[in-house]
Amino acid sequence: MSFQAYLDNIQAKTGKSPADFRQMAAEKGFAGPEGIAKGVKATQITDWLKADFGLGHGHAMAIVALLKGKSD
Repeated sequence: MSFQAYLDNIQAKTGKSPADFRQMAAEKGFAGPEGIAKGVKATQITDWLKADFGLGHGHAMAIVALLKGKSD
């Protein structure tokens, strides 16, 4: 599955776009314009995504990659 397919599936499931996830992560202090905030671990982000949006591990890791700067 391509990275874009992961993002498309996440948006279909949650109704949230990649930009929405970037904004929510910034509001939580997980990430900013430069990527993942210093000291934040991927597990913190995946735990949030799994709990709040019901994402599986692979889809949550796609959002982590997005926050790290992988282009959508």
